[in-house]
Amino acid sequence: MKAKVDSIMKRSECLYSPSELNDVLDRMANDITAQLKDKNPLILCVMTGALIFTGHLATRLHFPLAMDYIHVTRYRGSIRGGDLHWLVEPRQSLEGRTVLVLDDIIDGGLTLAAIVDYCKQSGAKEIYSAVLVSKKRDREPGVDFEPDFVGVTAEDKYLFGFGLDYEEYLRNVPGIYAVLE
Repeated sequence: MKAKVDSIMKRSECLYSPSELNDVLDRMANDITAQLKDKNPLILCVMTGALIFTGHLATRLHFPLAMDYIHVTRYRGSIRGGDLHWLVEPRQSLEGRTVLVLDDIIDGGLTLAAIVDYCKQSGAKEIYSAVLVSKKRDREPGVDFEPDFVGVTAEDKYLFGFGLDYEEYLRNVPGIYAVLE
C-alpha cells in the first residue's frame, strides 16, 4: 500500500495548506459562534471523514455544547459512492435539540441530505450543517439545500487530506489535496 499512497501523493496538488485551513477554521468558528452560542447545540460529527475537521473546529467553539457522532457512508473504502449504509446512530436524543451536523465534504449531497432528514425525523428543533469542503458541482436530484457553513470550495476532483480519504488512506495529510488526472 505504501507504493500506492506514494504514487497518489506524487500525482496530487495541494489546494489548501494547513495554514490556510487554520484561517478557514477560525472564520467558521466565528460564524458558528455568532449563530449558535446561545442555543446549547448538539454537534454531530459524521464519521469517519469529519473526525479531524470536528476536532479542530470544536476547540475553537467557546460556548456550551454537547458532542456525539453519526456514521453513515456511501463509499465504504472505495473512490465511488454507492448505496447509503447507516452504521451508527447518535447516542443522545435529538428531540427538541438544536443540532449542528459537521461533515467533511458535500459533493452530490445525498449523505448530508439523508442525515438532515434523519435529524428532522428524530425531532430536532433546529438543524444546521457545516462542511469543510463544498465541491463546485450540481447536487444530486432531490438535494435542494446547501450547508449553512462552508469552509472552502473546490473543483469536482478527487480530494484527500484533513479527514478526506483516498481508499481509507491519507486522511492524516495536513492539508487538502486534489488528485491530478
